[in-house]
Amino acid sequence: MKKVVILTGAGISAESGISTFRDSDGLWEQYRVEDVATPEGYAKDKALVLDFYNQRRRQLATVQPNEGHKQLVRLEQYFDVHIITQNVDNLHEQAGSKNVLHLHGELTKARSERNDNLIVDIGYNDIHLGDKAPDGAQLRPHIVWFGEAVPNIEPAAALCEQADFFVVVGTSMNVYPAAGLIHYVPRTSPCYLVDPKAVTVSRNIKVIQEKAGTGVKKVVDELINTI
Repeated sequence: MKKVVILTGAGISAESGISTFRDSDGLWEQYRVEDVATPEGYAKDKALVLDFYNQRRRQLATVQPNEGHKQLVRLEQYFDVHIITQNVDNLHEQAGSKNVLHLHGELTKARSERNDNLIVDIGYNDIHLGDKAPDGAQLRPHIVWFGEAVPNIEPAAALCEQADFFVVVGTSMNVYPAAGLIHYVPRTSPCYLVDPKAVTVSRNIKVIQEKAGTGVKKVVDELINTI
């Protein structure tokens, strides 16, 4: 069974109602990235950062996967599908995708301040000051902040090296290190990009300039027709 590797970004979740940072009415307008998405911001005001992610988690509890997520699940009937996502929501899992690798962490998990590998599931619950990990340290969001290492980038690169097809959905390919993953994809493997905005690409990629819901279906249909 051929392997399809899919890189997803904020664009696929936006159609489910998840607020994005980079849109003009997105989260950047309400918060400075330095305040809520860096280790320094957390050290300065833990309560603010915890509340920011508590809000994100509450919002996640109210939304559902959209057609883009569902089409990727449909693809699993025909291919060995692996999703690498920059998103911290669980919409791929909710839709039924079996193989999901999160580059930037997961909203529904928390981890110890002292031990990055001590991770606990918290579902949609809030994290408060004083909430402790099993090692007694304060719980923090299981999110990779700007300036922190991306532990899953190497497993993601290894997946890309094995890709028979590579599909990018809802990301501008400008955010590193994720944007560099395409360079690990074999030159002979067809690549697709689904995004409603015009995106500048560095190699031969078939661009479908549509939203995820309709664009992903077109890619899935085309891939299935290659069998």
